Amino acid sequence: MNYPYLNPPYRYQFNPRNVRYPIEIIDREIPSRYNEPMRFFEAFGAWFLGFVETFLDFCAYNLLIVRTIFGSRPEGHRSSLRVLFKQVLFTGYDALPVVAFIALAIGAISIIQSLTYLPIFGAERFIGNILVTVIIRELGPLITAFFVVGRSGTAVTTEIGNMVVHHEIEALESMGVDPVRYIVLPRLFGFTASLVSLNIYFDIFAILGGFLVSKFIIVTSLATFLTRIMDVLLLSDVLISLLKGFIFGIIIALICTFRGFSVKTSSTEVPQQTTKAVLNAISAMFLADGIVTLIYYL
Repeated sequence: MNYPYLNPPYRYQFNPRNVRYPIEIIDREIPSRYNEPMRFFEAFGAWFLGFVETFLDFCAYNLLIVRTIFGSRPEGHRSSLRVLFKQVLFTGYDALPVVAFIALAIGAISIIQSLTYLPIFGAERFIGNILVTVIIRELGPLITAFFVVGRSGTAVTTEIGNMVVHHEIEALESMGVDPVRYIVLPRLFGFTASLVSLNIYFDIFAILGGFLVSKFIIVTSLATFLTRIMDVLLLSDVLISLLKGFIFGIIIALICTFRGFSVKTSSTEVPQQTTKAVLNAISAMFLADGIVTLIYYL
């Protein structure tokens, strides 16, 4: 008699009551060593479907924001302006001391490293190029954006998430207030304006930090230092830096507010969405920075 299920990994037992097939299978589950590839594909498929669903929701969220921006302006827009000014105050003005300290440190460290290695190759004249390329074009927008997403982006996600949990969004809708216009748009414009301004502020203090180090090491004057920078600084460098700050502001505002609204019912979802907001924003900023830089050099 042929028993087709007598090979591993199945477990079986003898049952004399079953005349046709006296040997019965009691466990058809495949051991873990056989299940690992299937589990990998199952986990990857679940992640991919979740990613597609989240991406589509994010696209629909962006379309809603665009429609709200170009839609009719209802009553109560003055309240939105007050929220906008408060957001600029928190994101931009309150961050000035810390951004100035970070910029001074970055500028000083860049010059110290440059003056350590450039004289070996007789390339001291390229100090201005390093400040323009490293700080104004790249580090300025990125470090400013990292600081904003870690300080203000997390605060916005937490605030909106707590509003969802406490049903404040539903209360606004019941009073006829558009949550997108009242909550999202002030954050969007506030983040964008603050990041562009902080970017310029960062560049100024980074150059100042580089000058202070150069003053003590190679005893150069401010006029000579600025002349070297202006000789290599192009208008395109400034525009690229401002463009990156503008793009990063939009990215941070959209992702952080979207993650805040992604909270459903429990307060335990708030820190989870906040973490996702930071990771998604940083990943998106690196991607946008690479695309803008690639287009600039092409």
